[in-house]
Amino acid sequence: MDLGAALKGFSIAGVVGGLIFSSIGMFVFMHGKRTMNPQRMLIGGALMLYCMFTNETLWIYLAGTGLTFFAYINRNAE
Repeated sequence: MDLGAALKGFSIAGVVGGLIFSSIGMFVFMHGKRTMNPQRMLIGGALMLYCMFTNETLWIYLAGTGLTFFAYINRNAE
């Protein structure tokens, strides 16, 4: 079986990036839920879900980096 045909346009780097940023998103979401911070929950949810809607590797990494940076600078927001 051809791995490229099974991925249907997704690259291995994109899948790995999606896993990394989804894991970060799960952590941010759980932290937001624990502290009852809806902004962090929204950012975490976005990190977990955005990679399902794009298969461009560059956009996966750019959006993931941007959302992770946004979560970082808003880590102490109430």
